[in-house]
Amino acid sequence: MHQLTNTVLMVRPVDFAFNEQTATDNEFQHNPEQQNVNELALNEFEKAVQLLTQAGVKVLVLGKNIEPHAAKTPDAVFPNNWISTESTGAVVIYPMYAPNRRAEALRWPDVENLFAKNNLSVNGLLYLGGTNTSRPILEGTGSMVIDRINKVVYASRSIRTEEVQVNNFVKMLGYEKAVVFDAISSTGKEFYHTNVVMSIGDKFAVICAEAIPEKERASVLTELAKHREVIDISLEQTEKSFCGNIIQLATNNGGSVVVMSESALNGFSAEQKQQMEKYGKLLALPIPTIEYVGGGSARCMIAEVFLPQK
Repeated sequence: MHQLTNTVLMVRPVDFAFNEQTATDNEFQHNPEQQNVNELALNEFEKAVQLLTQAGVKVLVLGKNIEPHAAKTPDAVFPNNWISTESTGAVVIYPMYAPNRRAEALRWPDVENLFAKNNLSVNGLLYLGGTNTSRPILEGTGSMVIDRINKVVYASRSIRTEEVQVNNFVKMLGYEKAVVFDAISSTGKEFYHTNVVMSIGDKFAVICAEAIPEKERASVLTELAKHREVIDISLEQTEKSFCGNIIQLATNNGGSVVVMSESALNGFSAEQKQQMEKYGKLLALPIPTIEYVGGGSARCMIAEVFLPQK
């Protein structure tokens, strides 16, 4: 198995808006005063796609839903929560916490067509939970940060990440074990997604150890350090700059990039940047509106595509 892919799925944010249903547990969301957030988000999205493409990453873009009575999907720009892929050709569809996010998974046929047009092979479809179910919840690679090489799944408990479903994923997809822990913000609340507090690259990992209670912290760090250089970030870097919400991707020339938002790039220390630059070029995406209103950052916008070529 490979940790990195050079192909990703991204969804154009045609319905982008403040989502009241997800704001109940996502402390990163803000209700904007300006009226043109949709236009701003669309512009940020196109720029992000352009930068990724120029860096040598293949971006598959899913456009507007043309169904006349399609439900509005304000968080569709974050597709990694409802779909993930495996190098075996398996596609996994996940149960979402917010009712208005469950409509995103109804676009699977459109995504399947997009994969087919790009000569990608789907060899199995697994619904980990029904599209209209409410429990137990697991929101894809938002809920789980996966060490694909060593087959270890990391997940922080929250109302969007239920441990029983993490274990289901591990068992059904052939991973070896799950490392499940708590991650608590500076306000004392659970972080809504694991990929806000940590990221795993090919040979390095970024994690906010400060967010993990002491009783679990050492075991998580020990497991990560078995195979990777661990870069520790603070709660302030996590909460103010999205420094945990980054992703390393391969490029078509055999290299790699470490993708993050501009706010994350500015939030990392010079020493931390030097550590990451050993493993790939740092690529910053200008996405302030998507971050501020949507409460997710660069990694949330990217669904990795590991499917084999036909």
